[in-house]
Amino acid sequence: MNSPEATPSAAVAGWRRLRLRYRWFDHIVRAVDRYIEHSGYQYVASISYFSLLSLIPMLMVAFAVAGYVLVGQPHLLEQLRDGITDAVPGPLGKNVRALLDNLISQRIKVGTLGLVVALYSGWNWMNALRDSLTAMWDQQRVEQRLWRVVFKDLLALVSLAVALLISFSLTAVGGALGSYLLRLAHVDDESWTHTAVSVGSIPLALLADWLVFLWVLTKLPRKPVGTRSAMWGALVAAIGFELLKQAGTVYIGLISDSPTGAAFGSVIGLLVFISLVSRLLVFITAWTSTARDAPARDLPEPEPVVVRVAAPPRSGALLPAVVGVVIGVVSAGLIRRRSARSARS
Repeated sequence: MNSPEATPSAAVAGWRRLRLRYRWFDHIVRAVDRYIEHSGYQYVASISYFSLLSLIPMLMVAFAVAGYVLVGQPHLLEQLRDGITDAVPGPLGKNVRALLDNLISQRIKVGTLGLVVALYSGWNWMNALRDSLTAMWDQQRVEQRLWRVVFKDLLALVSLAVALLISFSLTAVGGALGSYLLRLAHVDDESWTHTAVSVGSIPLALLADWLVFLWVLTKLPRKPVGTRSAMWGALVAAIGFELLKQAGTVYIGLISDSPTGAAFGSVIGLLVFISLVSRLLVFITAWTSTARDAPARDLPEPEPVVVRVAAPPRSGALLPAVVGVVIGVVSAGLIRRRSARSARS
């Protein structure tokens, strides 16, 4: 029977054999170690928190923009009021209608407040995201002045928004182009055409997501990294993101039948989706940075060695030493004389 001490060593040896035999497994293990060592869980929590904090101000800005649109379209505004009254009968419908009118009249204040809060929460979100990517790439954060950090993070936030807008535009153009081609072929009324357009738009969506994640992985860290080392990581992140989107679509279809599920299930689904996307991005960064062709680790610069030369003792400290030497010499002379006299006698 094996001793208890032999079991852990055998497990460790088996674990090492697996890592030596399968490079992809060793890569995952190194990515998990990097993720845990550099506080990946804390970064994911921070990104998720500021993502949720940004939703409310963005909704305020969206409501303000909608208020400006509705003011210029009185017929559309009246149709919306009638739709609210029909959908929510009784006193509650009147309250919602009054809330809509108040929102339109206060659109400037709502939009301004929402924009200020959105800039604050957006900067914190981008700051947490850039710090997490910097940590996963094992880079040392360079201390800078606060205004420079804020300016660069806000610039990165705007750049990311533009990249996402281009990505969604490419996806929308692909779907519209597919529908247009089907209309030219006079088969747009068939039931299978919608499925064909959806399936055909997936490669274009993957391409757009890949470009966005490639930009995020290489340009958002505090010190940009090479594009070549992040190409595979961006592809894996794009595939994972599309899978999460498809899972979210299925989840919404399951909860849409119940009013309670649509009200609370959508909020829970949004929380889970934001958390999973944040975790996917941070872990993929750790996986990319631990590849064998990844850049070398950004080790901290060694601290300079300070050599201190002892100063010569001052005269005040030298005097006791001289007095001690003199007393020692005199005492030794007296002892020798006494010894010589004793020997003569």
